Amino acid sequence: VQLQASGGGLVLAGDSLKLSCEIFGMPFGRYAMGWFRQSPGKEREFVSAITQSGARTEYADSVKGRFTISRDNAKNMAYLQMNSLKPEDTAVYYCAADQSAEFITIARYYDYWGQGTLVTVSS
Repeated sequence: VQLQASGGGLVLAGDSLKLSCEIFGMPFGRYAMGWFRQSPGKEREFVSAITQSGARTEYADSVKGRFTISRDNAKNMAYLQMNSLKPEDTAVYYCAADQSAEFITIARYYDYWGQGTLVTVSS
């Protein structure tokens, strides 16, 4: 099983980025997908998650109204559209897969993790 996140980069405050997470080697539709981020000196924090069917989504308060999570089960892809980026959004962003989907906002319940993609927002 492999998760590969991409789409990070260096942008200015107010810009947008779209992160992608491609999954290999597992039945993608059986897993809830989450995005987490980690900044230097800080613990990994929840950003957003989506259940297997896409019927339920969750967002951290800090990104509500700015970020949108989505998935395409036919393509084995999950996405995180990030708008109105702020310098405090700077972090390494990780995608993760959770088969149970019971606690999709909590990192320790996720089964598989990608390698992370760096997002840097400059003011």
